[in-house]
Amino acid sequence: MAIKLIADSGATKCEWCVLQPHKKKVFTTQGLSPYFLNSHEIMAIIQKEVLPHIKHNAPIDEVYFYGTGLSNTNHIKMMRGVFKTLFKSASIELNTDILAAARALCNHNKGIACILGTGSNSCYYNGKKIVKNSPGIGYILGDEGSGAYLGKKVVQYYLYQTFDQDLMDRFNKKYALSPKEILENVYQQPLANRYLAGFALFLAENRGHYMIENIIEDGLNDFFYQHLLKYKEIWEYPINFIGSVAFGFSDILQELCQVYEIKMGKILQKPMQGLIEYHR
Repeated sequence: MAIKLIADSGATKCEWCVLQPHKKKVFTTQGLSPYFLNSHEIMAIIQKEVLPHIKHNAPIDEVYFYGTGLSNTNHIKMMRGVFKTLFKSASIELNTDILAAARALCNHNKGIACILGTGSNSCYYNGKKIVKNSPGIGYILGDEGSGAYLGKKVVQYYLYQTFDQDLMDRFNKKYALSPKEILENVYQQPLANRYLAGFALFLAENRGHYMIENIIEDGLNDFFYQHLLKYKEIWEYPINFIGSVAFGFSDILQELCQVYEIKMGKILQKPMQGLIEYHR
């Protein structure tokens, strides 16, 4: 029976599974993003953080790597070269994070798969491949419903002093940031999307306040309106979600599905368990 290596990688961290017929080993390493790392750096991380988890007497037969940046042919070529060097006899399959979400959520069934994490994405999956994908235009112009989108609203409400005094005080107590520091982090430092997404935690920690609930509901509704309602398949198949935002605000997603009269499917925090079931 084949021994499989499955990986699901974002820019920050990567979750791995060595899958054998009757057992599995799951572990986490730093992220392997071809946007930020070259082939030598990626190979060094795998040698240092992944290979020690693989027994020498258990050669890998199949590698399934899902990650950001893998719709770019140059990134695919680079990653394939790395894995071919390290796992010479293995078959290598490289795929996008949205296909990871679709396989984890829908397995071999038809459905709509959505990612709501730092960024957002969605697709219609026919049980074998992605047939339709709502265009991603990034966190500055889009990413509706994502952590970056919701976090941006938190920052706006704070900087415009739209929050009532209670929330202004809570924000100041938690972050102790000046407006100048926030603007410098957003406009002058790298990875502003990740920085903004960090403020979505403020929403999770202050549930029940009407302003907080409005931000969450409006942000997630924007995702439904701009993306989901453009799939004619949403009236036919369940809508499934993956990611920290989806998992944290699952109650709002369920309410929105009821409002729009569409069928709610699965909500997962991370894809790995679903990917293990798919590849088993």
